[in-house]
Amino acid sequence: MRLLTKTTLYFLAALVPLLVAAGFYLYSQFSRELNHRMDEELVTEEIQWIRYLRSQSANGATFILRTPEILIFPVNSPLTKYPTFETTTAFDAKDNRKLPFRQLTHVVPVDGVPYLISIRRSQEQRTMLVANVTRIMLIVFITLFIITLLVNWVISQTVWRPFRKSLQKICNAELQKMEAVHFEKTNIKEFNDLNESLNQMTSKMYSDFVSIKEFTENAAHEMQTPLAVVQSKLELLLQDSNLKDDQVNSIIQASEALTRLSKLNQSLLFLAKIENNQYESGESISLTEVTQKYLKLFDELIKDKQLTVVTNFTEDWSVNLHPLLADSLVSNLIGNAIKYNYNAGKVTITINNNNYLISNTSHLPPIDPEQIFKRFNKAKSNANNSTGLGLAIVKKICDTHNLLITYRNESDIHYFDIQKR
Repeated sequence: MRLLTKTTLYFLAALVPLLVAAGFYLYSQFSRELNHRMDEELVTEEIQWIRYLRSQSANGATFILRTPEILIFPVNSPLTKYPTFETTTAFDAKDNRKLPFRQLTHVVPVDGVPYLISIRRSQEQRTMLVANVTRIMLIVFITLFIITLLVNWVISQTVWRPFRKSLQKICNAELQKMEAVHFEKTNIKEFNDLNESLNQMTSKMYSDFVSIKEFTENAAHEMQTPLAVVQSKLELLLQDSNLKDDQVNSIIQASEALTRLSKLNQSLLFLAKIENNQYESGESISLTEVTQKYLKLFDELIKDKQLTVVTNFTEDWSVNLHPLLADSLVSNLIGNAIKYNYNAGKVTITINNNNYLISNTSHLPPIDPEQIFKRFNKAKSNANNSTGLGLAIVKKICDTHNLLITYRNESDIHYFDIQKR
């Protein structure tokens, strides 16, 4: 969930109950005020009727009045100190429905005679007024609610814009170009602290990257010289005719191990350069042409193992790769298809405009797809002749150039499929 969404939900969780409570409070206050005004009008009318009764009783007359809204007549009931008010309903024959009324009831003395005065007023207009005011209040509250949300969204978008800019820079940052990444100052202290920390972090990352890059290059380069010297010394020893057979075998084993170490050193350096994006994509490379080139280079090995090579080049597939990476990609796949094949086996290569599929027969068991592209994960057979980095290099080339490589095994046939993402 986004931070803005979460803060908005918390804001709504606090705002909605407040608006509901405010609405109920305003409604009750407004209703109470209307009842108070009507009660005052009823009391005023009662006072006028009391004055009228007193003027009539002065002439010795007994006054009785019965209408749907006013009842005045003498009673044998105790006097009430204050009038009572209540809201009631009564049937209206004219409208043929029940209507709400506000009623005053009071027993008052008029020249010693207790009179019951009951005055009622219709509340139909009050009900309509309350309904209209309530509707207006709802419209106002909903409008305020929507405006508040919009204002909150606009403010949040404005306030968080520096953060999104910094986040975008982080997402688009490349390690070899980290030196050019800079996070600007803003007018918000917290974002300034964040950007300052990011500037320090990117500077340190780039410095470490340069140091590691120089170290790997220098180490690999410097290692090649002593390795070559040792290799030449071993070759000279092999030319000594006084050596015993077991000594010759030991020297040969040491020479083979040294050769493998040299290849391993070169492969690790090559993999480090790929990871550091030191091979920038140049012109479009035809994988069909690269494949044909390496099929010719591997021709002696293919004939030696009596392999059948089937090519289905229906369409050419050109990708933006550095020539060295294209050569490494194809040579590793074809080399593995030959190396781990059996005599008189088969290699099939299919290329179209969006797919590069190579398969080979093999007696080796299926390999876990999650493990096959990891470094130093090589087949048990021929393990001494492999650095275990070939497929790791292929996977790294694909990952850094928006390509997807997958592996599967069907009926003792190993498939490696490269597609565009």
